[in-house]
Amino acid sequence: MLRAGIVGLPNVGKSTLFNALVANAKAQAANFPFCTIEPNVGVVAVPDERLAVLAKISASEQIVPTRVEFVDIAGLVKGASKGEGLGNQFLANIREVDAIVHVVRCFDDDDIIHVAGSVDPVRDIEVINLELALADLSQVERRIDRIRKQARSSKEAQTELTILEKIAAVLNEGKAARHVELHPEEEEPLIRALGLLTRKPIIYAANVAEDDLASGNEWVEQVRAIAGQENAQVVIVSAQVESELVEIPIEERADFLESLGVSEGGLQSLIRATYELLGLRTYFTTGPKETRAWTIHAGMTAPQAAGVIHTDFERGFIRAETVAYSDLVSSGAMAGAKEKGLVRSEGKEYVVQEGDVMLFRFNV
Repeated sequence: MLRAGIVGLPNVGKSTLFNALVANAKAQAANFPFCTIEPNVGVVAVPDERLAVLAKISASEQIVPTRVEFVDIAGLVKGASKGEGLGNQFLANIREVDAIVHVVRCFDDDDIIHVAGSVDPVRDIEVINLELALADLSQVERRIDRIRKQARSSKEAQTELTILEKIAAVLNEGKAARHVELHPEEEEPLIRALGLLTRKPIIYAANVAEDDLASGNEWVEQVRAIAGQENAQVVIVSAQVESELVEIPIEERADFLESLGVSEGGLQSLIRATYELLGLRTYFTTGPKETRAWTIHAGMTAPQAAGVIHTDFERGFIRAETVAYSDLVSSGAMAGAKEKGLVRSEGKEYVVQEGDVMLFRFNV
């Protein structure tokens, strides 16, 4: 399951957004710093209209979407890495996430106090990024101290030490660990257990007022400028609009969003950006019992995709009966797709494509 950690300064709309994204979450959203005093975790279904279409074709008894877990931690403040505020003690809770959603305040509201006294996305981003870098630096330095002796007699430990020293140098400059290039198979695994926060992909969620949701504002452009330097994603959201969406019947939400000049809510936007950032794809299995979505990494072969369902599927993989979602829908049924020759028998080398509908054959 995909996991995303939500960070930001106090009173930027983090918990309001979290509550809206995870309707049954218990996070407290109030107009004062540190209102989230425990890490909040919520699991949400990934919206995908293709599931209902496939379920209708297969007359499925149930639909099982893929899911995303959001972890919301207390608002970080300047000095968090040294114990200021409450946020630092919760950073460990997001070291295992796949990506970080950094909520940035891009709206003005006299009724909602800004912890620094004014709205300034550039300053706010710098504060959070520096605190994350300092937290990582502390983690890296502790690891360096532990393996320095081992490095005298272990080649692997020496390699790890060299990598850590490179990362420490970058972090000491207040920069992110992701700026250090590492070999994905030979070097990256050596530091993966550290869960470095500044090495994770980041999405900036620019939280705007309702009127700015469609086109953004000058503050959003400032966020985009920073994201451009970091190869990060930017998603415009309105935590207040998301809160209102929760209260609106599902069948009326599309019209409400359209009235605001947008086609999708913040949840869809965040998930789409996260999938793009992490290079994720969705494939489907469908039948009378259920229609289900599965999340895989781009480039995965058919056996690897089968392994996401169960490791036995990957070990005993024989072939995968595969049809593109659009071809199945245009055919109206699996039988029709087979008659048209649109259902393919793919082997172990096949790279699964976005929207593939698959049936795996395997030996037990």
